Amino acid sequence: MSIVFICGSHPRHAYIAKVLAETGYLKHLIIETREEHVPSPPDSLSEELKVLFNHHFRERSRVETFFFGETVWPNVPITKVTKNELDSAQVKEIIAKHATSLLISYGCHKLSTDALSNAPKHKWNCHGGLSPWYKGAITHFWPSYLLEPQMTGMTVHKLAQELDGGEIIHQCVSPLVRGDTLHKLAARAVIELSKELPQLVKLAIEKEEIPSKVNNSSGMLWRSAQWHPHHLEVIYKHFEDKIVDAYLDNKLINKEPELFRQF
Repeated sequence: MSIVFICGSHPRHAYIAKVLAETGYLKHLIIETREEHVPSPPDSLSEELKVLFNHHFRERSRVETFFFGETVWPNVPITKVTKNELDSAQVKEIIAKHATSLLISYGCHKLSTDALSNAPKHKWNCHGGLSPWYKGAITHFWPSYLLEPQMTGMTVHKLAQELDGGEIIHQCVSPLVRGDTLHKLAARAVIELSKELPQLVKLAIEKEEIPSKVNNSSGMLWRSAQWHPHHLEVIYKHFEDKIVDAYLDNKLINKEPELFRQF
């Protein structure tokens, strides 16, 4: 009974890796090296937008370090790969050998059909967004941008070739804490999943069948190319990064998500 975790290289990914290691079932960790956690702004931006860009990503780094600690990986066998190496023979061999009960991913690029063919029956992805409303990329940003911070959450779904389109296993939302900023809201969503992930892993270890829900197409598939630094003006200039407070003060439309949960 063992699991393999494939994840990105940022603090939130390391935090979930430690949570999985504490279950005692994590036998191998595959880390995809992701983009810089604090990227440089494009030269084409105005000086004003560069300031917002720098603030946004530096704040993300600061908040993630505060909530998740330094990026320290658990003491299990680790293989580091690039995006192009996710489909390598080495990765497939690790999955076939060590993912006897569960293959789980978070923050890595999409795995190929060939790679998944080596996985056990239970193969899941932890998606930083509520499906089907927020599938795709940057999905902890868009709910606040669209003035519905209550839709900030996490979805555990079956791995499938359709991006974030596999059947839903479990969902949770971030608690709305007065004074929280966009990045604190996103971090709390990850924390909420971390509290429930050990119970979900136990289900995968013990049960052949786990209830799931079809991930319908009525939501939105967000592409990374849709994001532009101009979007930051809504968050930081118009709302001063106080969108959670605006919602709690009943200044925004109240629309609660319908979650699918195992418990």
